[in-house]
Amino acid sequence: MTDQGARAAAILAEVSEISEPGPGVTRLPFTPEHRAALDLLTPHMETAGLTVTLDDAGTLIGRKEGPPGSGTFLIGSHQDSVRDGGAFDGIMGVVLPILAMEKLHSDGIDLPFSVEVLAFADEEGVRFPTALIGSRALAGTFDPAVLSMQDAQGTRLRGAMASFGLVPDRISALARDPNGVLGFLETHIEQGPVLQTEDEAVGVVTAICGIERHLITLTGETGHAGTLPMENRRDALVGAAAIVAEVNRLGQETPGLRATVGALTVEPNVVNAVPRSVRMTAEFRSPDDDTRRDAGDTLHRFSQAVAAQHNLKIEAELTYSQVAQPCDETLSAHLSTAARAVGLRGLALPSGATHDASALADLCPIAMLFVRCRDGISHTPEEFASANDMGLAISVLSKFLRSL
Repeated sequence: MTDQGARAAAILAEVSEISEPGPGVTRLPFTPEHRAALDLLTPHMETAGLTVTLDDAGTLIGRKEGPPGSGTFLIGSHQDSVRDGGAFDGIMGVVLPILAMEKLHSDGIDLPFSVEVLAFADEEGVRFPTALIGSRALAGTFDPAVLSMQDAQGTRLRGAMASFGLVPDRISALARDPNGVLGFLETHIEQGPVLQTEDEAVGVVTAICGIERHLITLTGETGHAGTLPMENRRDALVGAAAIVAEVNRLGQETPGLRATVGALTVEPNVVNAVPRSVRMTAEFRSPDDDTRRDAGDTLHRFSQAVAAQHNLKIEAELTYSQVAQPCDETLSAHLSTAARAVGLRGLALPSGATHDASALADLCPIAMLFVRCRDGISHTPEEFASANDMGLAISVLSKFLRSL
C-alpha cells in the first residue's frame, strides 16, 4: 500500500528546494522559482489523472472532468511563500489534494462532478502590495488597478505577469459562474497550537476571522528627561502604554477575540528625552464581526479618554476592515464525518489568518481543513507537519470528495 503521507513529505521537500538563496523557503510569484514549482507540480497532477492548464492570473489548474453538465468542486491553496518561510504553508494545500485525487484515480473512483486542484500564484502579498490575485479572479472581485503596483525593484505587476507568459488584461474574464461551482475546500497547516494541544492531526475550520486595524497617533511635548517636572509632562508614550494595556485586556477578557499592538514608533526615541509622539497600530481579529467591531469602538473611546487625561492630541482611524467568512455548515459536516471515518474527532476551530478561501467565499460555499503543525510555528524555516498527519489528511480529503 502506498504511504501517501511519506509521498507528500517527499514532494514537499523537493518543492522546498525551489527557493531564492537563503534560509527557509522564499518563493515569490511570477519568478523563475514560481515557474519551477509549476513544472514540478504538473507531472504529479497528470499522474492523478488531471488535465493541467495555467490561467492568466498564474493559477495552475489540474482538472478532472465529471459527467456532462455537472458542477465543479474547487480544492487547493497557494504556491508562494513569505521571505525565509517554511516548506508547508500554502503549498501543502496543493500537494495533499493532488495525492487525494491520485488515490481516487488509482482506485478507479469516478466522482459525479468535476474537480479542479488549484495552485494559486500569490496569496502572501510579499512581492507586490496586493494579494489573493488568483482567488479574486475566480470570484470576480479582482481589481485591475493593482496591475500598476510595483515591487521593491520597480517592476510593475502587469509587466511581471506578462514576462511570465500571462495576459493580465484577460484576468477579468476568469470569473466563474457561481451556478457552476459547488464549493471550495482549502487545506492548510493550522499556524497555531490548538491541534497539538488537543493531540489531533486535523481540524475543521468554522470561520475565517474578520480583521480590523487601527492607526493611533498620540502627540504631546518633549523635554529633557532630567529637568522636566513629572507634573508638567505631556508624555505620549505614557498614554500609548495605557492603550497597549487596554488592547491586551480586551483580547484577554473577550471570548473569541485576538488583539495585538504590532507596531509602535516613538519620537524622538532617545534615552534622555520625554517622548513627544507615538504612532501605533492595534489589530483585532474574531470569527464574530460584532465582537470585533465592539472592540474597535471600545478602543477608540478609551484612547480619547487617555488623551484627555494626559493632555495629548490624538488621531485615531480605522485603516483596514475585512468581514469574517463563516465556513459552509454542510461542507464542514462532510469534513467532520470524513475525519471521524479515519479515527479522528473532527475537532472544530476558527482560523485567525486570512486564506484564499476568504476570497472564494464571494463565489461559492467554502470549507477549510487544518493540519497540525509542530508547536504552532509558521512562516519560518522551522515550520513542520508530519508525514503521518498529512497521510491522515489525504484520507480525509478523499473520503470528503466521495461523500459530496
